[in-house]
Amino acid sequence: MSESGASGSGRGRGRQPGRQGNSGTGGQNPRSGVRRDAQGRERNRGPKRGFSESAPSQRTRRADPARLVAFEVLRAVAAEDAYANLVLPARIRHHGLDKRDAGFATELSYGALRGQGTYDAILARCVDRPLDQLDPAVLDALRIGAHQLLAMRVPAHAALDETVGLARAVIGAGPSGLVNAVLRKVSAHTLDEWLELLLSGEADETKVASVRYAHPEWIVRAFRQSLVAHGRPVSEITELLAADNAAPVVNLVALPGLGSLDEALENGATPGELVEGSALSSGGDLGRLASVREGSTRVQDVGSQLVARALAAVDLADVKSDGGERWLDLCAGPGGKAALLGALARQHGATLLANEPAPHRAKLVSQALNAVPHEVWTVRTGDGRDVGTEMAEGFDRVLVDVPCTGLGALRRRPESRWRRSAKDLADLGPLQRDLLKSALDAVKPGGVVAYVTCSPHPAETTAVVSDALRKRGDLELLDAGEALDKVSLTGHLEAGHDLTAQLWPHRHRTDAMFLALIHKKA
Repeated sequence: MSESGASGSGRGRGRQPGRQGNSGTGGQNPRSGVRRDAQGRERNRGPKRGFSESAPSQRTRRADPARLVAFEVLRAVAAEDAYANLVLPARIRHHGLDKRDAGFATELSYGALRGQGTYDAILARCVDRPLDQLDPAVLDALRIGAHQLLAMRVPAHAALDETVGLARAVIGAGPSGLVNAVLRKVSAHTLDEWLELLLSGEADETKVASVRYAHPEWIVRAFRQSLVAHGRPVSEITELLAADNAAPVVNLVALPGLGSLDEALENGATPGELVEGSALSSGGDLGRLASVREGSTRVQDVGSQLVARALAAVDLADVKSDGGERWLDLCAGPGGKAALLGALARQHGATLLANEPAPHRAKLVSQALNAVPHEVWTVRTGDGRDVGTEMAEGFDRVLVDVPCTGLGALRRRPESRWRRSAKDLADLGPLQRDLLKSALDAVKPGGVVAYVTCSPHPAETTAVVSDALRKRGDLELLDAGEALDKVSLTGHLEAGHDLTAQLWPHRHRTDAMFLALIHKKA
């Protein structure tokens, strides 16, 4: 976990010096106020780290808004199974944070969630009980404090005082004493020093990488397998894990022929380097931009932009379509790729059917497509596995972006790594195969299916495609790496391997999107 650029300087207001309060983890002479451990030795001796000497009862009783936002995000993630990237913007707006504070809250929320495994290992050394016996709200406050102390350029006194103040304001006076005591122990070492203590004598490379880079061990193993399966050296594992922990730049796309990046560029965005019509945002609440609110400019990872454009650009010279091509997005929710495909379909004189089984997500798809003229698209609410039977050979181009583990988007979905398990791979496999079969049944002879996942794991990528090819004799792979190169500004992404393509966060600064282009022979 690299140190954040968010400084938080000025967030720690000065406090009046006073005696330290009872921490619940050591003794205190009631007359002298000197804190002692169980053996009677004075505690907190040695070099001062510059934090406040005041007791929790003498510190702030309010919660700093930016830290409160981060705390509320962590609570929603833990207690409501929410997604941080959906909760965070709403909490930022609710508390009226300006751009600077919004950036601080974003780094604190995402950083604490990404680093949870490492921070929990450190906190376990500083708490006198198993972490699962702590109040979950207290544990989230400790994670927020740990991230500030160990991975952000926040002065120790500010991190300590403000986190204790947060705990006191929203959890209670008693728990704030525990938060105070534990975070003082955390602040005794730098992150590198803690890692040295935690990993001393550990020879298992997977366990070392798991703690050092805050990924579950099964994901570390999965990424090693994925690198090899897609033609990358396994030695890139540390770069890949580190890239997952770096704060991602927000990517924007202007819908082709409908949107413009001018407003975004005027507000600090910079032109994208990988694909036409894209930009890199400087952050903040993008909902403040009129073009984003209208939907003609959208937030979308450049990897998703590339795979959609690659499908649209495939030459289908041997397909005859009276009245224009028909395109299908089989798993369209929540609508990001559907909106881009709809705009591209309009430029090609084609129409798009966007299918989504969940009604609430189908509504999101319709909202995403609103910026595209309505005569271009239709939204269907239904099981994608039925489309191949009900609309057999009805489409020229089909995108099937199947439900997957999301291992390729861990940097954008910081809580996902702690929710997923290796069992999910086996559970999702049958659905992925059924949806690909439906897509292949739905495409016309001479048409093309783009099989896409936001995961590099071979169980979700090459294994699924290989099974489909093995069962039918009318299919062939097109060169997906070459197709990506044709729609990229660089022209040489070097993402291809054995006719499929895999993008990587550590190489392309995109989500780890997989693409296979499957051509049905005419």
